[in-house]
Amino acid sequence: MRSIRLGAGAGYSGDRIEPAVDLAASGDLDYLVFECLAERTIALAQGARQANPNAGYDPFLDERMRAVLPAASRNDTRIISNMGAANPLAAARRIGDIARELGLPLKVAAVTGDDVLDVVTSGNWPIEETGGYIPDLRDRILSANAYLGVAPIVEALTAGADVVVTGRVADPALFLAPLIHEFGWAMDDWDRLGQGTLVGHLMECAGQVTGGYFADPGKKDVSNLARLGFPIAEVRADGEAVITKLSGTGGAVTAATCKEQLLYEIHDPAAYFQPDLIADFSEASVEEIAPDRVRVTGGRGRQHNGSLKVSVGYSDGWVGEGEISYAGPGAVARGRLALEIVRERLAISGVALSDIRADLIGLNALYPGASHSEPPDVRIRIAGRTRSQAEAQRIGNEVETLYTNGPAGGGGASKATRRTIGVVSVLIPRERAQPRAEMLEVTP
Repeated sequence: MRSIRLGAGAGYSGDRIEPAVDLAASGDLDYLVFECLAERTIALAQGARQANPNAGYDPFLDERMRAVLPAASRNDTRIISNMGAANPLAAARRIGDIARELGLPLKVAAVTGDDVLDVVTSGNWPIEETGGYIPDLRDRILSANAYLGVAPIVEALTAGADVVVTGRVADPALFLAPLIHEFGWAMDDWDRLGQGTLVGHLMECAGQVTGGYFADPGKKDVSNLARLGFPIAEVRADGEAVITKLSGTGGAVTAATCKEQLLYEIHDPAAYFQPDLIADFSEASVEEIAPDRVRVTGGRGRQHNGSLKVSVGYSDGWVGEGEISYAGPGAVARGRLALEIVRERLAISGVALSDIRADLIGLNALYPGASHSEPPDVRIRIAGRTRSQAEAQRIGNEVETLYTNGPAGGGGASKATRRTIGVVSVLIPRERAQPRAEMLEVTP
């Protein structure tokens, strides 16, 4: 039975690049997929695009494309990625420029239509997480991007695209689309779509399924993580898949690594809502058939619910923070005194805080109230949310003044402020989004 090979080149925007280069060069791949887009990052990308109409795509797009395009072109490997972020058209043009510089003929497609800001801001949509409504946030909304499905990616592949760059799409759709294109699966063949979604879900986080996020020394040992290999899926026309990796790379593909990734971010394994279907992983089977080879079957599905999830980014004020370390006898007591001083100073200064957190890193930063023996050193961290950047800066400044204003022995102070982006979700009817693929042809 015919099969194709899909490789995962990234699991997030800042992921390592070398494993993808290895896959492009030696993976014998039909497709190399880069999943680089998170909920918060697309809101930040929208801000970048507003400041510069030619910006708003993934900051590592240039580096990744220069690294993998020559080998991908040489080996007839097609590339699919959501590195378009808030500006897929600009990303496609930039990929075209890079291909031209490298002397590579290339067809690049940009998938657009996920930006539904006008739809969301003009409606009274209920917010899924809070029970409130979009008008409560309307003046602070920065972005609204719908999770698109496979259709525009399949359209681009059918039109002959060598590289498809998208904005917000469902992560598994990046892997499901080439399966539909290659094998001619019907868009209502729910069980095959469910199995393809299962494959995509296992692959979307790259090194997580080859042992990266799985590793826990002494309990779940994984070798050679510094040279972690990214996964390959060998998928047959009936959907049966084997998850593997390049021989000689670090990490491991086992039943356990696949099971952990299978359950990752899944609320209900029997009802994993996607734009194209509701996937059902409840009867999935994971079987080790050889070292670093795991067969995965049993994904199923049923008809979608007619809605698209929209990730809405909004301005949520500023966060200011400061840190400083204390070491030696009495470090914990001095750290606690430092936190008390900063809290009091912020009150004296009249800084309006909507939220504040104070931690002794090394003692209770992850487990507040826990009882521990006296550590040899602690680092205080105090962070607060404010309405303005100026107020946020006061938090770090007050931590820094502990150098000379006590308690004794503080060192290594740092401070930072950042604008914060909140993210909520709404559901819109799928027909309110208008996805499309636009083609750019590059000749050297």
